[in-house]
Amino acid sequence: MRRRDSIVLWPVYFDSTKTRREGRRLPKKFCVPSPNVVMLENAVRNLGLSYEVQQEAFYPRLPWIKMGSIIVRKSGESKSRVMRRIASELMKLSGGPFGKNLNN
Repeated sequence: MRRRDSIVLWPVYFDSTKTRREGRRLPKKFCVPSPNVVMLENAVRNLGLSYEVQQEAFYPRLPWIKMGSIIVRKSGESKSRVMRRIASELMKLSGGPFGKNLNN
């Protein structure tokens, strides 16, 4: 069931080891290698966003892999803007080489 008041985020959106065809949504320079749902949860929590974790969720493109997802409540920002903020936080948490501010 589609939720109009929320955004579904999958770890693969932020995975620098994946191609766009495999599901990555951001440029590689804004991603981290092999993020998981726990890393995403930490980043979303640090940003103070309202969220819900679905540990047992299967990514539709890879239904044989249980990777989990995060459902973030919309706060007036676009999905791409929220993803960039989360990517910035993920890089800070993982010590990635591009831990710079991506909000500009």
